[in-house]
Amino acid sequence: MLNASLRRSGGSFIMTVPLAYIEQNHLTAGSRMALEIVGDELKIRPQRPRRVLGDLLAATPSGLCRADGWDELGVVGAEL
Repeated sequence: MLNASLRRSGGSFIMTVPLAYIEQNHLTAGSRMALEIVGDELKIRPQRPRRVLGDLLAATPSGLCRADGWDELGVVGAEL
């Protein structure tokens, strides 16, 4: 287990994150993090962007077998 100290910066506190964690999760300065408080624990994990169906379909390789009319179907709702 690693230990870290809190430092004050204005009205906030700052804690350093080990470089190994930064590299492992491909983070950079400005990366968004999800925070969750569970009892007396603070859970921190990278916040990954939610994928959008249109982006996923655009990334689909061309030449795959598709049903006729599939691309003309409208969006129904929560496909993802």
